Amino acid sequence: MAKIEIYTKMMCPYCVRAKALLKKKGAEFTEIPAYMDAAKRDEMRKRAGGANTFPQIFIDGQHIGGCDDLHALDARGGLDPLLA
Repeated sequence: MAKIEIYTKMMCPYCVRAKALLKKKGAEFTEIPAYMDAAKRDEMRKRAGGANTFPQIFIDGQHIGGCDDLHALDARGGLDPLLA
């Protein structure tokens, strides 16, 4: 199964929505609470090419983007192959 990492912040509806889609797909993921942790935020920004919004999602080290990017990937049929 794919290694999924998702950088999140508390009370973020986009984070909730992204995690819900992954759960619906039966995908296990590692949640990295980064909003209150400067080192984790810096790590996220470096890995995500400067992206500073939440969530930021990585599948097997590949930067997927945020919630909308994850849903768009799923809509065009690209998410399931990455999760396999």
